[in-house]
Amino acid sequence: MLKEFRAFIMRGNVLDLAVAVIIGAAFGRIVTSLTDDVLMPVIGKIFGGLDFSSYFIRMGEVPAAYTGSLTDYAALKKAGVPLLGYGSFVTQAVNFLIVAAVIFLLLRIVSKAAALVKRDEEAAAAVLPDPADVVLLREILGELRARRRD
Repeated sequence: MLKEFRAFIMRGNVLDLAVAVIIGAAFGRIVTSLTDDVLMPVIGKIFGGLDFSSYFIRMGEVPAAYTGSLTDYAALKKAGVPLLGYGSFVTQAVNFLIVAAVIFLLLRIVSKAAALVKRDEEAAAAVLPDPADVVLLREILGELRARRRD
């Protein structure tokens, strides 16, 4: 069973998938930082200093023992207050749109590059004349076929 597992892990598909997951996780952290640290503050500044991450609606009562701020989303969430954090959702939606746009652009670039390579290969194959040895072999083949018919 250990040999089968090792063979399964060493297959190219599994290793490629593992690399893709690791790179995807790192890319996700970059996009999250871009959204949280660059885009959302700029969007907030444009809309008058709004901080989307702290927009929420309280869905229940605050515990009597809670002593923190009633506008601190993270503290309220940690205290177990049911919250509808739509600001956090907006931030995650922006993250998704960025990732989707980047993937779209990458796929578009790759497909255009593949089309260019294919077109160049077809053009090169169409332009190149047959080598002299191929021409000679075709002539010999033609002569042999003609002799066989006779």
